[in-house]
Amino acid sequence: MDDAMENQSFDFSDLRALYVNCTLKRSPEASHTQALLDKSISIMKAQGVRVELLRAIDHDLATGVWPDMTEHGWASDEWPQIFDKVLAADILVLGSPIWLGEKSSVCTRVIERLYGNSSELNAHGQYAYYGRVGGCLITGNEDGIKHCSMSILYALQHLGYLIPPQADAGWIGEAGPGPSYGDDGIGLDNDFTNRNTAFMTWNLMHGGRLLKDRGGFPVHGNRRSEWDAGCHSGNPNPEHR
Repeated sequence: MDDAMENQSFDFSDLRALYVNCTLKRSPEASHTQALLDKSISIMKAQGVRVELLRAIDHDLATGVWPDMTEHGWASDEWPQIFDKVLAADILVLGSPIWLGEKSSVCTRVIERLYGNSSELNAHGQYAYYGRVGGCLITGNEDGIKHCSMSILYALQHLGYLIPPQADAGWIGEAGPGPSYGDDGIGLDNDFTNRNTAFMTWNLMHGGRLLKDRGGFPVHGNRRSEWDAGCHSGNPNPEHR
């Protein structure tokens, strides 16, 4: 290994991370997904990253794909306030349990609400989430880590997030009813889960560092504002036929 690369020092203290726990359990009920999120959070905090955590189900998130659903018939909607936290974060991590082989319904709603803001533009004229990195953590008592991760990470990259290498991790117990992650220490010393969680966390921080140092994701060829103005870089005839 290149010694210069191995011996680099890193400063992540100007990075901010938002962890969204998509458990179905309201606070203060214990969340197994939170136990795994805490492992990743502890690594980030030890490196100086400013971390914020929210449990989505504790908030009034209306159903829909508009930025503010109170403008579409809903009496209340806390998403606009949460979206401000999303934009303030360089790193977004979604945590979800597995139910029937899928990410939770709460996780689906969070992704739908992220989608509702995805057409907004950043200061460079790119879509809103450009210049940020995303990852996910999954827990459950049945198969589905890779399936849930595939769905979540696809959604995040489609919306504009950069997905670094190995941006997911998880833990599942034996198939069927049984202890979940963290129950009586179950899974906490699982080397496979701990390794993948550590790799995911560091890769998210490295991705965030790279983007921060560049001032975001390169803008050439991907600015919606220029496309709308008629500058079709690399595609002189965008007409659909």
